[in-house]
Amino acid sequence: MARTVGMDALEQKIEKAQSDVVKAKAKYDAALATLKDLMDKRDALKRDELIAAIMKSDKSYDQILQFIQPTDQEKE
Repeated sequence: MARTVGMDALEQKIEKAQSDVVKAKAKYDAALATLKDLMDKRDALKRDELIAAIMKSDKSYDQILQFIQPTDQEKE
């Protein structure tokens, strides 16, 4: 009889652990979505800042591309 009680207690602990995992995963997924949103906003701000700097620059499009693109020697 003690074995049945032990099995019931074990089943309850398993169910609680499964519930805890589901809750933790939901919390993780929400935190991950928030992080992705914040990083996307940061990247958008950086792009806007870069475009504004390019627009104010007296350098030509070709000069800017030449500066930021790696040369053949840098690729190796």
